[in-house]
Amino acid sequence: MKIALGNDHGGYHLKEAIKTYLEENKISYEDFGTNSGESVDYPMYGQMVGEAVALGKFDKGIICCGTGIGISIAANKVPGIRCAVVSDTFSAQMSREHNDANVLSLGERVIGVGLALKIVKTWLETEFAGDRHERRVNLITEIEQKYNK
Repeated sequence: MKIALGNDHGGYHLKEAIKTYLEENKISYEDFGTNSGESVDYPMYGQMVGEAVALGKFDKGIICCGTGIGISIAANKVPGIRCAVVSDTFSAQMSREHNDANVLSLGERVIGVGLALKIVKTWLETEFAGDRHERRVNLITEIEQKYNK
């Protein structure tokens, strides 16, 4: 598995903790930045990770900002991306199992590092259930295609 990571200044410290977790668990990743707490514009980092996942260069993406919201909105503008903002392990599981989320978004100012790493673990280990959920994901794709003509 190969993970694309991205963040703005508000998610920098959380991304660094996630990198350590991925390294400890021998999970391959690429860090798209930013690489400090200096103020930057989150849309470009959400877009970079979204494009990397949508193009198939990475299996999944994890992005962080202060709340997880802004960067997720940017990532979700990339066709083929289903980015979920998550702040608990149940939602992490459901975003993968039911929605086949391919990008996870976390808010450094919303959750602590301990919970964030539990969410990452759950999200990475949960498989898409398919079946009736696949039909629903396909309906989401149809909506996306309708507006991306």
